[in-house]
Amino acid sequence: MFNLPTANIGGQELFVLEFGDIVNYFSPYTAALFIFALIFTILAIVSRPERQVDIAFGGDAYYAKEVDPGLLRFQRFMAIACGLATLGAMVSGDIFNFTLFASLVGITNIGIVAAYRNRHVLNAAFQYGIVAMLATVPLFGGAAIILASTGTLSMWELFTDAVAVPVIAKAFLVIGVMGEGMAPFYVAKAEITRAQGAPFILMVHVSSLLLFLRVIEIVISM
Repeated sequence: MFNLPTANIGGQELFVLEFGDIVNYFSPYTAALFIFALIFTILAIVSRPERQVDIAFGGDAYYAKEVDPGLLRFQRFMAIACGLATLGAMVSGDIFNFTLFASLVGITNIGIVAAYRNRHVLNAAFQYGIVAMLATVPLFGGAAIILASTGTLSMWELFTDAVAVPVIAKAFLVIGVMGEGMAPFYVAKAEITRAQGAPFILMVHVSSLLLFLRVIEIVISM
């Protein structure tokens, strides 16, 4: 029933995983991205950033940091949710589910950033939130154009030579994903590094990078 074209840039399909109407597939490319996302999601689950120290350069001294456990609990939840959304986006078999997971990654990234009670960080979260909300317009607009012009959102159909996807739809998808967390827009998130510890910033950057790699594979394959 599901057979990706062998000319697909992500490689030949390995197996399909169905959840009702949601159909995911693993190829060498998507499996590699999935494994990376899974590793960092597990790290977000098992890490204990409540015990942070600063090492003094050039000596044996170190300084213990005071970190609010309640704040980190919320950030850990958002980081895990971000990881799960990234896992879904990496193996999604249709454009609509991919855009849903991409927008969820943007929302959870805002949550990770906005958890800090720091004026500069909260300002950055506000700016990043505006960019992420605006980015949903081209993101879902690209999916709508694909559906209107081809009659399908299934990647098994869109990756064949028989279906021509408009260039504007591909451009909208890329712009939408960039707005959800990629450079140059994610410069607003750099403010989070001013916050004490910033232990979950890694998940923010990893999810953004993996999303971008996935959308590039989709756009080239269509």
